[in-house]
Amino acid sequence: MKRSIIFGSVVVVLGLLIAFGPQFLFKVCVVNCCCADIPHCHWSVQAEIGIGLLIVSLGICLIVFPDSKTHLGLFIGIFFAGIVALFIPHTLIGGCDVKTMACRKVAFPALTIESIILVIFSVIMLFVIARNKPFAQ
Repeated sequence: MKRSIIFGSVVVVLGLLIAFGPQFLFKVCVVNCCCADIPHCHWSVQAEIGIGLLIVSLGICLIVFPDSKTHLGLFIGIFFAGIVALFIPHTLIGGCDVKTMACRKVAFPALTIESIILVIFSVIMLFVIARNKPFAQ
């Protein structure tokens, strides 16, 4: 149970950083930035809020539900949510075309690092859970 609280807390913290980091810690460009028509960075941050809150809810479920089969499914969901969080600023929505803007210099690299840490953590946990508890009956 203690491990569930620790691992769930790690996921919750990373999810909160993905959700609210670009708004409060790693500020992106304002809505009326130098972008041509659509402020892509603004919409990337809005999408990251949704993905980050999904990751937070999966982390809370890790804390609440102690079963290893449930943890296996939750870490699979965390893995794919981390992949989506990684792809939003780089391929799915993107950001400003100007490389010197705040979204390209600060926010997107921070989101990339957070997402990669989350994906690596979930892969490690998937291997640990699968190795410790055989599910075939």
